[in-house]
Amino acid sequence: MSAPARTADGVPVPILMYHSVAREPSARTRGLSVSPGRFAEQMELLAEHRCTPLTTAGLAAIWRGGGALPDRPVLITFDDGYEGVHRHALPVLARHGFAATLFVSTGWLRGAHDTGGGLDTMLDWDQVRALAGQGMEIGGHSHTHPQLDQLHDEELEFELRQCREIVAGELGAAPVSFAYPYGHSDRRVRRAVRAAGFAQSLAVGNGLARRRQGPYALRRVTVRRSTGTAEFERLIEGRAIGRTFAADRALTQGYAVVRRARQARRKAARIRV
Repeated sequence: MSAPARTADGVPVPILMYHSVAREPSARTRGLSVSPGRFAEQMELLAEHRCTPLTTAGLAAIWRGGGALPDRPVLITFDDGYEGVHRHALPVLARHGFAATLFVSTGWLRGAHDTGGGLDTMLDWDQVRALAGQGMEIGGHSHTHPQLDQLHDEELEFELRQCREIVAGELGAAPVSFAYPYGHSDRRVRRAVRAAGFAQSLAVGNGLARRRQGPYALRRVTVRRSTGTAEFERLIEGRAIGRTFAADRALTQGYAVVRRARQARRKAARIRV
């Protein structure tokens, strides 16, 4: 594999976004789930291509400090907190010695803080502690997984603060990395994430992460159940990502217009009141 070309802001980094790893995912997670066998094959491909997985905090620290990235850097990230990350993904990651980051929605996890809403069988806190004990970075993903840019300021602050405080209380260390639910953010949300104490955050964007994007808008690429071997290799090589996700980007751009219109109407309504 040829390494991505160096640019003015350094090496572009593929950040892989996973959700569920399950043999029989729920109907609500099927599209964004991968089978245990497919996940193992994908991790084997990373090993064969001599990629170097980093945590989210590790990548941000290198870029923030101006240090050099390792050869063929890549990030392996999981959103929400599905039980299969412990059952199926952890043994594979441990076998390869791969770093990864799990972003948890604290109100979806099983246990004392559970508010319901999880889309499949979720992790419990003992499993999250086991993942952290094996070196996986645990980041925040809000408390109840709302669309953050649609919340009022007080609701937004609660979602971020509650998530960070629960993770800190359960694990003994506050999370430093965050991922936006649904990948959505705006300037107000990014400011709130920073004010809540998170040092970096991931969006989606379905493009390579670059230092110039800034620490609160790093892009990721989506790994789906339908992602085949050839497509996965294109993702980790940074090849043809624009064509691969052309449909997703068109939908995202269209929905962004709708979201801005909704926000403008709500703001106008508040002013009238």
